[in-house]
Amino acid sequence: MLQSPWRLRAQPGDTLTLPSPQWLSLLLLVLLPGPLPVAGMEDAAFPHLGESSQPPPRACPPRCSCPRVDTVDCDGLDLRVFPDNITRAAQHLSLQNSRLRWRQYAGGRSLALLRSVYLHNNQLSNAGLPPDAFRGSEAVATLSLSNNRNNLISKVPRGALSRQTQLRELYLQHNQLTDSGLDATTFSKLHSLEYLDLSHNQLTTVPAGLPRTLAILHLGRNRIRQVEAARLHGAPGLRYLLLQHNQLGSSGLPAGALRPLRGLHTLHLYGNGLDRVPLALPRRLRALVLPHNHVATLGARDLAATPGLMELNLAYNRLTSARVHHRAFRRSRALRSLDLAGNQLTRLPMGLPTGLHTLRLQRNQLRTLEPEPLTGLDQLQELSLAHNRLRVGDIGPGTWHELQALQVRHRLVSHTIPRAPPSPCLHCHIPNILVSWSSNQNKKMVRVG
Repeated sequence: MLQSPWRLRAQPGDTLTLPSPQWLSLLLLVLLPGPLPVAGMEDAAFPHLGESSQPPPRACPPRCSCPRVDTVDCDGLDLRVFPDNITRAAQHLSLQNSRLRWRQYAGGRSLALLRSVYLHNNQLSNAGLPPDAFRGSEAVATLSLSNNRNNLISKVPRGALSRQTQLRELYLQHNQLTDSGLDATTFSKLHSLEYLDLSHNQLTTVPAGLPRTLAILHLGRNRIRQVEAARLHGAPGLRYLLLQHNQLGSSGLPAGALRPLRGLHTLHLYGNGLDRVPLALPRRLRALVLPHNHVATLGARDLAATPGLMELNLAYNRLTSARVHHRAFRRSRALRSLDLAGNQLTRLPMGLPTGLHTLRLQRNQLRTLEPEPLTGLDQLQELSLAHNRLRVGDIGPGTWHELQALQVRHRLVSHTIPRAPPSPCLHCHIPNILVSWSSNQNKKMVRVG
């Protein structure tokens, strides 16, 4: 049995009994550290003294959120100064909906990995983009500078975007860009650009120097009065051209002006004061949207240049039955949707394409329906006749015989009308009707428009 290792005396001259050898051995085992580590035996995954097993916090600007290492989201924070501590790993930067101005801009230069930058709804200076605004961020693919309030962007200086060769989407809508604020080099070096939105500005002509890669060009709600073919030669791959709500009038889109756009798919010309369908349109055009113009005539050859047209919208123009040629649709065999609503037609047009799926004729002055114009339309699924002048007896016998594919498109009236020849439409005195035929139930359905 071990004895007490020591005895202590508090008075001077007291003696100190040293520990026994057995106690000294135990003391050394407790107090001395373990064996020295051998090189290569450390466990890097095990936290050492003063370390934490949690990953270090990501660098993120104050008040912003950084859900991923490559994402910095400062949306809607009412910032007045650009953040200066954005991680260099950032690829997606959201700074929209604040009060940022260019003179405070200090970002971008070291953010070489940036892929998308959102700066819309700020107060970016009326002086335009700084020439070196995005220097050092040449990888940007999406750039949004739209809807800048108070001081709107009025120009893009030469070279401001020349380094953005990977830019695919550029949003500059809702600013104050003018023709003098852009030049032939503004977009010409954007060799990857596919989408360009310049709508809601003050342009009077199509910008020059459009890149060959451009697929969608949005120029709606400007002041464009003339479209020149020379301005479009650089963008032969353009697929969608949106020119709605401009000031083209009767001479702003001359015949052949769009001929360089051989691959054009969709053309929007809503609200331009056009008095006829533009001539010599690209042959591959699939959708022509012309509502709210002044088109009063549809001639025999007006659609001849676009045999592949699938959608034609001439709603709310000035067409009359007497001025729609009976051969106007002769070459439009691919047409699937025809919208003639809001015109002054008193009868159905003749020679309608047999492949039609949708025919809209509401808000005209139709006084009669005869079977002949509908003959062969066995693929028609929607026929809108609301708000016309049809009355009892105005729909001829056999009118609905060919229309076996018609389907319900609006609110169904609380009752159905059983099949009852030779008077197939007993309720056509209702002024706001859409009549359709259901071959599955073998009965007509009347629905309110």
